[in-house]
Amino acid sequence: MKSMTGFGRGEETQGNFRAEVEISSVNRKQAEIVFSIPRNLSALESSLRKQALTSISRGRLTISLKVTALDPSQIDIGIDLDKAKALHLAFKKLSTELNHPLPLTAQDFLRQPDQFFTETTLPLEEVRPVVEKALAQALDALVTMRTTEGQALFDDSSARLSLLEQLAADIALLAPEVPKRQKTLLLQRLKESGLEINDSDERLLKELALFSERCDISEEITRLTAHFQRFREMLASKESVGRSLDFLCQEINREFNTIGSKANDSKIAHHVVAGKTELEKIREQVQNIE
Repeated sequence: MKSMTGFGRGEETQGNFRAEVEISSVNRKQAEIVFSIPRNLSALESSLRKQALTSISRGRLTISLKVTALDPSQIDIGIDLDKAKALHLAFKKLSTELNHPLPLTAQDFLRQPDQFFTETTLPLEEVRPVVEKALAQALDALVTMRTTEGQALFDDSSARLSLLEQLAADIALLAPEVPKRQKTLLLQRLKESGLEINDSDERLLKELALFSERCDISEEITRLTAHFQRFREMLASKESVGRSLDFLCQEINREFNTIGSKANDSKIAHHVVAGKTELEKIREQVQNIE
């Protein structure tokens, strides 16, 4: 089991280039990859995306790539000529309007943001293997961290699932007493109303039988037991089970709701509320499982 949050970093030097890759991930229903890479390496994005998807199946990955040329001959200083010409024309126009010469100096150009920028010659076929190795390192580190956090999620979910199993067992012990208690209450109310009712009255027996059927929660308890067993199997699985566990939490919640409404019993209702509280904590954890 893996978490969907984590961080990984990789660095590789080969030939005239050094590649640095950083990956951060957060939870998402699907796999989503966002790149932050130099424009002159955008052609690598497709292959890097495929490489990343071999390591993750869910979560939003932000991959930052930096490539440094170690050979100074491959580094050039670029100039934004359009911006320089626009600045020159602006000074010229201002001089004309003021009828006063305003000389344009090198300092004026240097003050302009992005007037000068570094351009590195990055031949794709030379850079590709360096970047791929750095990405592989970052992915390994990311998966290791996600696995470590996944173990923490496993431990917490397993412990809370044990509490749910105990609550379901307590409800199962209380369930047979519900029809008996309701029968006693019904007879007591009838007597308090002044009606003389025979315990063997056919109408009364029929009403009690119908009520016993309506408040029978044995099927819900059986389904809960099956859901709990399936939940543990998924927790132990090596596959991506986040979505399946989320669906199973919904099913467990539905069974607890049905038990609470059918039993109509204060003691069982107390257990149902406790169970739903623990289940909500499990669901919060499940939202972060890959």
